[in-house]
Amino acid sequence: MNYILQDENALYFECGFSCDHAVFLKLGSEAFFITDARYTTEASEIIKNATVLEGDRRDLLKTARLLIRKSGITSLAYNPSEWNVEAYARLSEKLSINFQKKLNFSQQKRIIKSERELEILKCAASFGQEAFTRFGEFLKNHGEGIDEKRAFFEAEAILKRHGELGLSFEPIIALGANAAKPHALPTCKTLQKDELVLLDAGVKYERYCSDRTRTSFFDGAFNFEKEQHFKETLKQKVYDTVLLAQEAALKAVKIGVKAKQIDKAARDVIEKAGFGQYFIHSTGHGVGLDIHELPVISARSETIIEENMVFTIEPGIYLPEQFGVRIEDTIIARYDGAEVMG
Repeated sequence: MNYILQDENALYFECGFSCDHAVFLKLGSEAFFITDARYTTEASEIIKNATVLEGDRRDLLKTARLLIRKSGITSLAYNPSEWNVEAYARLSEKLSINFQKKLNFSQQKRIIKSERELEILKCAASFGQEAFTRFGEFLKNHGEGIDEKRAFFEAEAILKRHGELGLSFEPIIALGANAAKPHALPTCKTLQKDELVLLDAGVKYERYCSDRTRTSFFDGAFNFEKEQHFKETLKQKVYDTVLLAQEAALKAVKIGVKAKQIDKAARDVIEKAGFGQYFIHSTGHGVGLDIHELPVISARSETIIEENMVFTIEPGIYLPEQFGVRIEDTIIARYDGAEVMG
């Protein structure tokens, strides 16, 4: 297949290097990494499976169009989500070939992880889990009275390990009623004793992401373990329901099942408990170079689970203006079930 890519993670997957201004072009047996003079030296040192070319800094697509014309190809695949209208118009201008829309075809190529990728992902998960423990200790010792914005700052610093690691995404730290928003932004709300605390965070290790969520009860024995005891009956019921839903979904992970069956396993538990309308997102998503990639674990996903797919299991219940609970782990699909990475 002939194809063109712009997305940085897609470029990295193809040739082990990427930058913020590059195009990858695959034409028959030849591959080209087109960038500008700021990156050509480093790209040439790292990339072994493609020819590195210096293009016009203002328009790399000029070089791409020239190569496409010379190649004599009749069709070229592209991911429409990578291209804005103006860039696509420049790419296709005066080229009488068939441009084939292939949504997320690079992510589809990455849906089954190699053993090397799995080792990196496990390391990322381990670093993420360690950060949860360290941040939990910080909150236990210094958390009472600090607001979400300060907690966000501290969580980010701990996750980055003084600059050693990147972030999969900006951490979500939500207290009490703010946790009823799945992607809550930090506010001036302060942490008080007997408060509910939700943390959703991940780190990047060698470009690969981790993703984890815990919901906890802030008291003297505070931690981010799955066993949690709340003083309020409703909070305990909701928490226990989400935990049971996650356990059901984990048990449903088997090679050959459809992704929607895993989602259904979690959703059935939550619906049976009377909270179905408050589970407002899918049960999971793929994790790799992107924090959200394939497969999607949703009620409509027909994807067949295969060995070495990596995805999250993260059911949640969100009671508006009251509180929310989400529990998330990233897993590897194995022949003997789900292997939880953390």
